[in-house]
Amino acid sequence: MIVVRITMNVLPEKQMEVMQTLLSMIGPTGKEMGCLSHAVFCNIEDKNSFSLLQEWETREDLDHHIRSHRFGVFLGTKTLLCEPPKIQIHTVSQSEGMEAIHAARDRRN
Repeated sequence: MIVVRITMNVLPEKQMEVMQTLLSMIGPTGKEMGCLSHAVFCNIEDKNSFSLLQEWETREDLDHHIRSHRFGVFLGTKTLLCEPPKIQIHTVSQSEGMEAIHAARDRRN
């Protein structure tokens, strides 16, 4: 699995424009082949700070998305930002769920 986190600091006067662009991408991106999840978050302490979090089945699926027109539209928002977006791409080889929480809490005794 591939996890992508993109953090953006938006110019205050462009906050609504960027938010509308990001929200318009959620549904269509989520329907792309290999997209496991796609969400946009706003920092509760700074309404001009947004994060996108995506999960992709394979690197090929992500690369296809990166080459898409939709991702090009996203890249076009760079003129509305205080600084370039911070993009992190993580390859996940293992995932755990609630069983890991239970195991860790049981070990503390």
